[in-house]
Amino acid sequence: MGEKKMSKLEEKARTWLTERGVTVDDMADLVYYLQSKYHDDLSLDECIYNVERVISKREVQNAILTGIQLDILAEKGMLESPLQDTIEADEGLYGVDEIIALSIVNVYGSIGFTNYGFIDKQKPGILGKLNDKSNGCHTFLDDIVGAIAAAASSRLAHSEENEEV
Repeated sequence: MGEKKMSKLEEKARTWLTERGVTVDDMADLVYYLQSKYHDDLSLDECIYNVERVISKREVQNAILTGIQLDILAEKGMLESPLQDTIEADEGLYGVDEIIALSIVNVYGSIGFTNYGFIDKQKPGILGKLNDKSNGCHTFLDDIVGAIAAAASSRLAHSEENEEV
């Protein structure tokens, strides 16, 4: 079988992630962080594969593009207040950023919710960098990246479970 051709939507989502400083390897590191204690022989390649599969989903691509676009508009001061101030400050009670992230987490079942909650609190790796307010507005992106990692971890957990059955 030949390699599946990437849609324009997927290409754009991947490009925007890269332009905002996030790589597939960064997200795979998060998957490894979440799953290594449960899988003795987990490799970074397996983590990358699962991140790639999550990003290949149209609903994930839509969430990536929506969130990044809102972050960019907030950076440029192009939103109306009070939304501009809320997104720019990444206010804790805003919650819409987490709702978009949960749309990604939901793709692979309920285990993703616990993975997402854990990683969102811990902010390891790229999440810590994105959450640092000194390098741009990433109100949505940090949650989206955490959600992709949580979904990839869930996908990995489900695939491991299916192999044992």
